[in-house]
Amino acid sequence: MNYPVVIHKEKKSDFGVTVPDLPGCFSAGKTMEEAIENVKEAILCHIEGLIIDEECIPEPGLIENHKKNHQYDNGVWAIVTIDLAELSGKAKRVNITVPERFLHQLDHFAKKKGESRSGLFVSAAMEYISKHQTQ
Repeated sequence: MNYPVVIHKEKKSDFGVTVPDLPGCFSAGKTMEEAIENVKEAILCHIEGLIIDEECIPEPGLIENHKKNHQYDNGVWAIVTIDLAELSGKAKRVNITVPERFLHQLDHFAKKKGESRSGLFVSAAMEYISKHQTQ
């Protein structure tokens, strides 16, 4: 999953990072690079909390839409790639059967998005469940 984040820096403060699609998810760092690395962990923890609470995981929105919110004025935007296979908790190996052509396409797409095969399966399944849970 690719979440847009907005980074702010005030005088005499660290870089602060907000994840607009995950209300309440914030992070910071002494450098911009550190702030971006720290927000990855914050996003994973936030998503894990949503899963534990059996809540839907919000889909990442578009930066263009978030820019309309004036609280993000003067921020620097970035995209943070999250591999849901990195969620804490015990992973369990499963055996599934998929068509070979689909597996090739899946692996190509996962690589392009910077995710693992497992992470992409988890992301897709979570997205599907989130969309259909409210129906």
